[in-house]
Amino acid sequence: MSDYLVRGMSMDGFVKVVAIRSTELVRRGAEIQKTTPNATAALGRALTAASMMGNMQKVENGSMTLQIRGGGPIGTITVVSDPTGNVRGCVTEPKVPLVEKYPGKLDVGATVGTDGALTIIRDLQMKEPYIGQVPLVSGEIGDDVTAYFAQSEQTPTACALGVLVDKDQSVKVAGGYLLQLLPGAPEETIDALEKGIQRAGAVTAMLEAGLTPEEILGQVCGDIGVVFMETTEVSYKCYCSRDRVTSALISLGREELTQIAQEGKTFPVECQFCDTVYQFTPENVRELLEKI
Repeated sequence: MSDYLVRGMSMDGFVKVVAIRSTELVRRGAEIQKTTPNATAALGRALTAASMMGNMQKVENGSMTLQIRGGGPIGTITVVSDPTGNVRGCVTEPKVPLVEKYPGKLDVGATVGTDGALTIIRDLQMKEPYIGQVPLVSGEIGDDVTAYFAQSEQTPTACALGVLVDKDQSVKVAGGYLLQLLPGAPEETIDALEKGIQRAGAVTAMLEAGLTPEEILGQVCGDIGVVFMETTEVSYKCYCSRDRVTSALISLGREELTQIAQEGKTFPVECQFCDTVYQFTPENVRELLEKI
């Protein structure tokens, strides 16, 4: 089944809602980064959140970067989303040790850490990107995204993310939802949402039970009801190319490129977001020197 997200609005018009099934894209990200279970869960949650947030921007040719530095063993998590919700991501250290809150429950917060910040960079195709940053709350990522919207964008938000890693270390299910209150939301709507979130429980349990993104939002929103406005397929997608890598190599400068050419060996460049390797022969590098 392909990954997809749904966007909609509560029937009373006071809540924007998004939910996603991200199992395949998280599997792909984990496969490329060769992550151990804790790193898989952390990267997967970041990919899931970024997909929903990127899709919400709706700026043609724009992008959204989510970066988390928490001081934990995983180092830095960097995830980029396009306006559709297609994502790519990487981590500093994919081979982190197994840490559990209790048997069967991965401790993502301990993997990410809390001594740092979540940074959101929105490229809205203007002169300068919008950059927002908030201190990490728990390192669990969902809580931190919630805090980001509340503090940086003054939007009351509830974000729930889940990645279930199977016994063979593969990704069994992944997904999440994001709810945002619009100005003027009455107390009864807020109360109903809070009760709905508690009643629905963990995202992973709902996904494992086979619930779709639409059904998850139905569980969370309850009697408020949801009108679905858009369904979009999303995937793990990297936009690297040989031309982009070539430009990056040129930026190294004449001195470093000359040294690479003099070594007389083929110079491999691997994309940090995917498993594509671009090979540059000494002749290729000399051609770049001529361009400089």
